[in-house]
This record gives sequence, C-alpha cells and structure tokens, in this order.
Amino acid sequence: MIILRGIRFHSLCEHHLLPFYGIATVAYIPGKVVGISKLARLVLCYARRFQIQERLTSQIADAIERHLSAVGVGVEVKARHLCMGCRGVEQPDTEMVTTVVRGAMKENDAARMEFLTATRQLS
Repeated sequence: MIILRGIRFHSLCEHHLLPFYGIATVAYIPGKVVGISKLARLVLCYARRFQIQERLTSQIADAIERHLSAVGVGVEVKARHLCMGCRGVEQPDTEMVTTVVRGAMKENDAARMEFLTATRQLS
C-alpha cells in the first residue's frame, strides 16, 4: 500500500462561494505506480474547482482507481469550512471528515484497517 499524508489544499464551496481548506490523505494498492508529487497534484487539480467536499473525495478516489488501475483506493479529506464560521451556526472550529474506500480497501479488512490507522496518525 502506498500512502501519502498531509496534502494541504484549499477550495471554494459551490454552495456558499466561501473557502474551505484542509488536508487530504491518499492511499492505493497499485496496479501502476506513479510519483508521489502526482498524487498531490491530483488533489490540487480537483480542489481548484468550485466544489463540495464529498464530491472532491470521490473524484480523487475515482481518478486513482481509473488511471492507475489500482487494486484498492482510500481517500480521506479533513477540512474546515468558512461558511461554518461566518454564517448561521457560527462554529469556526468544526472539521468535516469525508472518507472513500474502494476495491481491496473496502473488501479486505486488513487493508482497510491499515488505511484507517494511517489516517489517524496525522490527527
């Protein structure tokens, strides 16, 4: 399993037109191997769009699964949303966490636990 943690990103929420920012963790069991900078670039590519966090997480996983013929994929995105701090509920310290697991990461308990353990080490 290849895991890249601590990928910082910022994006713009398509609902509120306010920023959200955070850290992504990307893991995959390779079909093809790619340089680690390409994984960070992939996150940044999708984050640069008007976006919602749930879709961002899925798009990253989809691209890795499709382009690297990955046997398994896991993506976790942790982000702070400015809309939570400056609108309505006014909870600026909240953190939203989205996770996607596919293929062997979903079907194999040991692979899933390795991914989830790796994501928790950054917290």
